[in-house]
Amino acid sequence: MSDVTVELGDDHVATVKYSRPPDNFFDVALIGDLSDAYEQLDADDACRAILLCSDGRHFCAGANFAPGGAGTGGPSLYDEAVRMFATGKPVVAAVQGAAVGGGLGLALSADMRVAGPGSRFVANFARLGIHQGFGLSVTLPAAVGQQRALDLLYTGRRVKGDEALALGLCDRLADSDDAIHADAHALAAEIALSAPLAVRSIRQTLRGDLAERVRAATLREGSEQAWQLGTEDFKEGVAAMSERRAPRFAGR
Repeated sequence: MSDVTVELGDDHVATVKYSRPPDNFFDVALIGDLSDAYEQLDADDACRAILLCSDGRHFCAGANFAPGGAGTGGPSLYDEAVRMFATGKPVVAAVQGAAVGGGLGLALSADMRVAGPGSRFVANFARLGIHQGFGLSVTLPAAVGQQRALDLLYTGRRVKGDEALALGLCDRLADSDDAIHADAHALAAEIALSAPLAVRSIRQTLRGDLAERVRAATLREGSEQAWQLGTEDFKEGVAAMSERRAPRFAGR
């Protein structure tokens, strides 16, 4: 059974929701199911915009690196992610709680993001001891600029809703966290009011070869992650995260 549901409303907005609360860790199957949903909606003329959302406290905590977790899922995870980038309908993500690591990559796969005062965007890869993934090498600099992307990737610091809006990590900031989903749906509905052929054409022009650039980036990202997963630094990063302490990296 899939953890992804799809509901198409009379306003031409399709709500694509995944449910693995509270943290909504992803794996290959979940990203594949999201890609399947996007591709099916691509073929449905009644859908003019997609609302990407999740159940639970957090939008997505990325991959589960804890003992027994699925980890990154290897190259097949990124193969599935590229399918999401290759589809044609505009996507608005409702980002409640945390979008961490690959979860930030999932949020940035959307055209636009709506967050709230309590939302947190975290590119914590270096704090875990690995290279960034999920196409963030492409999407993060596009959203915030090269220097700010370096800041976020080097430090792994948390960015809350108001700063996220200022940086460009989100496009709308709801007045309260409870209003994130409604505001994101309203934005998707506003997009759906525009001429669908024009919106699709504009999107193709502005995104260009994004899917292919993400494909190339994930090949590099996956290759770097593969060897770094075997380092002492990665083991220390995961241990520090589990124990809620600062990591003590040795550079090996």
